[in-house]
Amino acid sequence: MKEHAEKAEKFLSDEARASWHDKTVWSSRVNRDRASASVSEWEDLREIASRIKEHTLSNLDHYLEEFEKNALQNNVHVHWATNGEDHNRIVQQIIESHDATKIVKSKSILTEECGLNPHLEKIGFEVVDTDLGERIIQFEKQRPSHLIAPAIHLNTSEISEIFRRELGTEPGNNDPQYLTEVARQHLREKFFNADIAITGVNFGIADTGSVMVCTNEGNADMGVHLAKVHIACLSIEKLIPKAEHLGVFLRLLARSATGQSITTYSSFYRKPRPDQEMHFVIVDNGRSHHLGLKDFQWALKCIRCGACINTCPVYRRSGGYSYDYTIPGPIGSILAPRVNMESFASMPFASTLCGSCTDVCPVKIDIHGQLYKWRQEIARKGHVSKHKRRAMKLAALIFSHPVLFRLFGKIGRGLLKSNAHSIVYKLADPWTKSRDLPDDMKGSFRQWYKKYGQTKDLK
Repeated sequence: MKEHAEKAEKFLSDEARASWHDKTVWSSRVNRDRASASVSEWEDLREIASRIKEHTLSNLDHYLEEFEKNALQNNVHVHWATNGEDHNRIVQQIIESHDATKIVKSKSILTEECGLNPHLEKIGFEVVDTDLGERIIQFEKQRPSHLIAPAIHLNTSEISEIFRRELGTEPGNNDPQYLTEVARQHLREKFFNADIAITGVNFGIADTGSVMVCTNEGNADMGVHLAKVHIACLSIEKLIPKAEHLGVFLRLLARSATGQSITTYSSFYRKPRPDQEMHFVIVDNGRSHHLGLKDFQWALKCIRCGACINTCPVYRRSGGYSYDYTIPGPIGSILAPRVNMESFASMPFASTLCGSCTDVCPVKIDIHGQLYKWRQEIARKGHVSKHKRRAMKLAALIFSHPVLFRLFGKIGRGLLKSNAHSIVYKLADPWTKSRDLPDDMKGSFRQWYKKYGQTKDLK
């Protein structure tokens, strides 16, 4: 796999797109700040949500058994999948048992993680993603570039061209209302003809044995209410103990994701109607192992709001496809290494460690702290490049010897004043393509402090 930096460089080569992507994603962070500021008890809600999640994960075996017991009492079929292959096999068997061929699916990061669509399509099933953003990238044969806005990397003219090619829309018509109406009619036909509806799950509720799905387009409801079979796929960490806890999470989720007070549709699925079958597929896929990692276990508190992605200066400027894992950004960078440390070794380094991700996380995951710990673990296991190891050893040597530190500081300030300035830029090219080195420094902080540190006049 290519390192994050290589893929980011490719994304940044299109300066107009990179700038537009940065501003578009940041607007969600701005909306989040406005929404959270309007709730006086916001920090209390974050603390409560964090504690509920920690309690649930600490007693996950109990709540999984309770969830299964209550779901079975509701006439729901419950399946357990150890990994992605199990998940795909189970879903395939359910589809085949009904002689079904046409499937509609609402947005589900878990099914993306398990590779469900390619698996089903390979054996001849038609699988249609019904979230508009998901359908767009499905046409492009891409994966989501963002948790909440899967096609955020595409602009309106690009989407117009995709619709012209796939749906026969008017060439060059970029009107969002026109394009949305064409997509609506296209998807409406798929809903009416579908045999099976597959949904993701935002929350599984242990004391009722039910699941809840949040959408802004109502596509999950359309699929489930029209199809004779509903398959809901959830990973084990999606559980919460009681239905009353949803009041906390629903107030946090949409505000953190898009700045909405609540998602347009918060849909509960508890039991099948008389002419319907309902299946819950509960997936581990490495989460039990992750739960046993003391320094990283609380990453499983994540409710997939995408707030950390929206605020991350690295994600905003490098795009979702610079991350190799299904989930991009800071949260993906602390989930991916437990899947394959060597393959995803560069992801925890795709961060400034500014802490903004931790500040906005609605369940108070210490994201930047975990990024730092993953870096240490990855370095200990030898999954960093030789030049990075050498650079870090040199830096450690310099920073641990005051004389060397002062000497290299003097050399650096001298380079800024000399004709070697352009050489510095050339050597540091990946960093300085979009940045300037600081103005000439007249001296070190040590020299400044000797002169002014003991006085009140610091000008």
